[in-house]
Amino acid sequence: MTINELFSLKNKTAIVTGGGKGLGARMAMTLAEAGSNVVVCSRDLKACEGVSEQLKAKGVKSLALQCDVSKQEDIERVVAETLSHFGSIDILVNNSGTSWMAPALDHPADKWDKVMNVNVRGSFLFSQAAAKVMISQGGGKIINIASVTGMGGTQPELMDTIAYSTSKGALMTFTKDLAVKLARHNIQVNAIAPGFFPTKMSRSVLEKENAMILKGVPARRFGNDQDLDGAILFLSGKASDYVIGQVLVVDGGITALV
Repeated sequence: MTINELFSLKNKTAIVTGGGKGLGARMAMTLAEAGSNVVVCSRDLKACEGVSEQLKAKGVKSLALQCDVSKQEDIERVVAETLSHFGSIDILVNNSGTSWMAPALDHPADKWDKVMNVNVRGSFLFSQAAAKVMISQGGGKIINIASVTGMGGTQPELMDTIAYSTSKGALMTFTKDLAVKLARHNIQVNAIAPGFFPTKMSRSVLEKENAMILKGVPARRFGNDQDLDGAILFLSGKASDYVIGQVLVVDGGITALV
């Protein structure tokens, strides 16, 4: 097998949740450039349609679908429509996420539930549905988008988002346990833990605490549009067939600090 074949996604089909904006849209573009058909889904159908049209303009086969990942019926519909349209599900990127900023002792219980439902329950339900298809096909890739904030605590002056951090920590453990259970079916489950990337969810925090955050980033910059391309491509292709249950950190060196 050549190096190009190790990273080629030709004739594969990927689903990217939260694929209409930000990092999700970028990952959808990267998978498409590597040859994959791409289904982009989120609650914002208009945004997904915009990304899907960009992909089609590049000659990529794509589908835009509305989906609330906390609702099992939405997930099952996306899986069914993907199979009907493309005939397979080879790659699932669980990227949909939400957050809520509030002091830990005043964090509303309903907002805690909302964050957990999207970030953890949604990834579980989508992985469950996609894995059943992948087993019948003989293999597949599941990639969960976690965060370095799930690896430990953060000062409240920097990020007062305890539900988000907890959900991303849970997602990493979920990744490892699901990976062990699905490895025998030739399904590789891994996660990417980004550091600080300017997105709609994080931009206000990064702008407010720019200097403080950059002091803790050895690379002395935030992540840019291209910094996750290699990670998502590696974990989606045959190059990672023996990589199981790992969390690939892409953070500019934050977690390398002692």
